Amino acid sequence: MARESVKARERKRERLVAKYAKKRAELKANGDWVGLDKLPKNSSRVRLHNRCKLTGRPKGYMRKFGISRVTFREMASAGLIPGVTKASW
Repeated sequence: MARESVKARERKRERLVAKYAKKRAELKANGDWVGLDKLPKNSSRVRLHNRCKLTGRPKGYMRKFGISRVTFREMASAGLIPGVTKASW
């Protein structure tokens, strides 16, 4: 499980990306690289990293559910994810 500070840092980056998305798109369209350089570095979408919403685990992330494979398996086994069943044939 990731430290709370790591999860908080990632949430802060998400807020910054959302806040500056429109301004960043306008500056890119106009080719104003100097203005773009003055924006915070963490407002760039490239700096975001997918993390599990519950545990903060950075690896084994499943985009469709927004959680890691470990958390997914636990929740699916407990029946907490609708429509997901264990395969058997």
